[in-house]
Amino acid sequence: MPDKFNMTLAPFDRLSEQQQAQLRSNLDVAYFRQSDTILTPGKCDENLYVLIKGAVEETSDDGREVFAHYAHEDMFDVRSLLDGTIKHRYTALEDTLTYLLPRHIFLGLYKENDDFAAYFDNNLSARQQRIEQAHNQQNLAEFILTKVDAAIYTPALILEPDANLKQATEQMQQHGSDAALIALPTYRHTNQQHANQQHTGSQLPFGIITRTDLLHAIALDQQPLEYPAQQVANSPVLHIPEGDYLFDAMIIMTRYKCKRLAVTQGQQIIGMLNLTQVLSAFSTHSHVLTLRIANADNLEELIDAASRQRELVHTLQHNGIRTRFIMELISAVNEQIIEKAFELIVPAHLHDHCCLLVLGSEGRGEQILKTDQDNALIIKDGLHWHQFGHLMDSFSETLQQLGYPPCPGKVMVNNPKWVKSQLDWKKCLQQWAKESSSSSVMKLAIFSDAQAIAGNKSLLEPLKRQLHTLMHNNGLGLMEFARPALGFAVPLTFFGQVKQSKQGIDIKQGGIFPIVHGIRTLALEHQILASNTFERIEQLQKQNILERLTADNLSEALKLFIKWRLSQQLTCQHSHNQLDVQSLNRSERDLLRHSLHVVKKFKQWLGYHYQIRE
Repeated sequence: MPDKFNMTLAPFDRLSEQQQAQLRSNLDVAYFRQSDTILTPGKCDENLYVLIKGAVEETSDDGREVFAHYAHEDMFDVRSLLDGTIKHRYTALEDTLTYLLPRHIFLGLYKENDDFAAYFDNNLSARQQRIEQAHNQQNLAEFILTKVDAAIYTPALILEPDANLKQATEQMQQHGSDAALIALPTYRHTNQQHANQQHTGSQLPFGIITRTDLLHAIALDQQPLEYPAQQVANSPVLHIPEGDYLFDAMIIMTRYKCKRLAVTQGQQIIGMLNLTQVLSAFSTHSHVLTLRIANADNLEELIDAASRQRELVHTLQHNGIRTRFIMELISAVNEQIIEKAFELIVPAHLHDHCCLLVLGSEGRGEQILKTDQDNALIIKDGLHWHQFGHLMDSFSETLQQLGYPPCPGKVMVNNPKWVKSQLDWKKCLQQWAKESSSSSVMKLAIFSDAQAIAGNKSLLEPLKRQLHTLMHNNGLGLMEFARPALGFAVPLTFFGQVKQSKQGIDIKQGGIFPIVHGIRTLALEHQILASNTFERIEQLQKQNILERLTADNLSEALKLFIKWRLSQQLTCQHSHNQLDVQSLNRSERDLLRHSLHVVKKFKQWLGYHYQIRE
């Protein structure tokens, strides 16, 4: 019977032919009757068990808590072979037949074969990372691994602070450069400054001068050649550290519509990276898409550009690009589509008087394929709905033409309930926090993810601060706010297996939402202003609210849920959240089960933390 052992199963498929032969020659077979105890807590057993048929239950020693259920081709108890101690009880639920692999053989293979060993890492994040590395060797596009180094960027030309226009022009010509940096006496604050600090580190005390700037200064503004070059420089200078992924540089260029980045090493500028260099290194046309969006002069051109977004997602996903990178890039593209639509519909003289918000997954930067419209509008105090009503009706219709269907709950700017003055929004947030009803809780949750993408973005900041003030140290409010995270059952059976049906499992309700909403609650409690779930998790871990292992596992589980959902949505041409478990391979099904157990434990922790009784 050992000759029939399936070596195509992970992780045994990672063994060499010689190692597989060694494993097969040392296998034995054991039989257990129903209700037999296979392992008990205590000293380590001398075998790894791989089920041939039957079922085994893993429980606490007293049997009160069930940890997992094992069936055909599952294995246990790897942890005891590595740690030397059995922690749980294993019982046969029916007549069971298993392979036995001696411990010394297993440990020998574990030490000899890194890929084999990585499979058994208890940390979901480390385990998935190793699986992805193996996958990356096969089909990961080269550009995602490309880093910003001297082979790509050019040396930076830095002018003397007192350089004039003539000197700047001469040095740029001698240097063969179309842009130069110049030290500024003071930082010049622009609308982009806060974003630059958030995404690319601290401010650089430099401005940037391009050939176009010089041409405008001399030919159009008729400035003398002795005119100080500092006066035509633009700031802040967006930058990226040497060694970061070139893909990150593209995301910054896409989001902030710039064509050049300074390359830094610590606080020192060591080079300049331009759009041409980035595009020459990439096989995708994502930045070309964003340029088409930016250059669209009418709705027809914008619709044509936006229609290519799904094709871009498919290309990135097919080439093995990491899910979080795809989310960041597509989030930036979505922002530009919606912002451009806003510019086409809302007259320019009104832009400073209102702020367009995107909410929900779009606000968190976690939506990849287009989904329902979730948006709101803040208008300056003293203005009223009737001054914007017809524009917002037109804007919602435009988004629908661009592929964003109406929100079933009417969380849209064509609904007066989601268009308010800044003062009225403050009153509304106070009322929602005071009510603590299920409806008001979800409205607070929706608003807590708000991101400003068009108009006067500064109108949102006071509302964000007020929301965090309202929820900070508000024990009862936070308890009610957290409750929905526990509202949907994790799709696991009594024995810890993934529930399966013909319709699949709702991965949003059972996996994504509990993580997103639970982390959202903790972010409000601990005054974390980030909207993105992954950034919230990272900051919660830095504040020691979440243990590192828990944070890593939650992040990895969420990425896997989104990745699998996206893959099936693209393959099956649908947009729902049902995940077909049978279409996953064995390793993925194992990771799915592990990930859902991460969610289950997180929900239990949330219930304890917020004193919620289900």
